[in-house]
Amino acid sequence: MKRWLLLIGRLALGGIFLYAGYLKASQPWPNFAISIESWKLVPETWLEPIARILPWVEMTLGLATITGIFARWFSSMLTAMLTFFLGLGVWGYATGKHPDCGCFGTGSSEGLDFKWFGEHAAMLALGLAVTIGYFMSGRKRAPVFDMPGSGVGVEPGAVAGD
Repeated sequence: MKRWLLLIGRLALGGIFLYAGYLKASQPWPNFAISIESWKLVPETWLEPIARILPWVEMTLGLATITGIFARWFSSMLTAMLTFFLGLGVWGYATGKHPDCGCFGTGSSEGLDFKWFGEHAAMLALGLAVTIGYFMSGRKRAPVFDMPGSGVGVEPGAVAGD
């Protein structure tokens, strides 16, 4: 059951980023650059590179997460991006900014409202669940220390030969 939940979560998380990146990439890059500029965070010279590259980064990470190769690392990257985006939204709201986030293409957001925060908090929760799930499922119970010369690990409190 746990593996199915991880699979569904991984597909959803990757699918969100693949879709968001596709919507941005399918529009002319100046549209997304306008959304980025509305945040007033980066110099004007950075707008074009970010607007051209970020959609492709999102699609690449989304596709990589969907495939499941290095799932824990790619889901970690997406979770970090979601954390950054949500933190950016909190900062924007606190400073009174109401930008078009451009999350799913230009004009896709009504600004930083309750719905925006709910969606991003839910996506971050999904990212955290998938990332933690993959890191927890990949852990092996490792011995705490090795018996010298035996090549066999011994758990604490165990007697050699048990």
